[in-house]
Amino acid sequence: MRIWAVPLAIASTFLLLDQATKWWVVQTLGPETMARSITLPGGWIRLVYSHNTGVAFSMFQGHPELLTIAALCIVAGAIYFYTAHLDHHQPLIQASMGLIMGGAFGNLIDRIRLGYVVDFISVGWFPIFNVADSAITIGAVLLIYQFLREDLAERRARKHETLTSQ
Repeated sequence: MRIWAVPLAIASTFLLLDQATKWWVVQTLGPETMARSITLPGGWIRLVYSHNTGVAFSMFQGHPELLTIAALCIVAGAIYFYTAHLDHHQPLIQASMGLIMGGAFGNLIDRIRLGYVVDFISVGWFPIFNVADSAITIGAVLLIYQFLREDLAERRARKHETLTSQ
């Protein structure tokens, strides 16, 4: 269970942050979607209440039950992969797993409870997103970074081994 302490702490933090920000947005900018907005200083980020019945970038709209099942399978797969195949002693892997799980559960709660995901962060032309989406994206980027770092270290070790054995 120790291997889950850090990921669960991070997941819980981001799950609470995600749900709290979504609640605030619904209370402040709802109940109608896209009716009101708050422009943040600098002018390039707006907060606007939106429903998303699809997945990332609003793809696959209108299939909430299928997307709920898919999200559950992805979470189960991530948990299995973390436990069976990743070096769960690496802080970056622990952090990325916590971010991915926290974000996935945040959006999953919306899908189960509401039938859609609450999105509210609008940046220019980019599709509207939320804290959970950000956590998943940052977690995935950190995981890729860790994999690339490990791959580079392995290549350097092999190169060094080859040079010293000649």
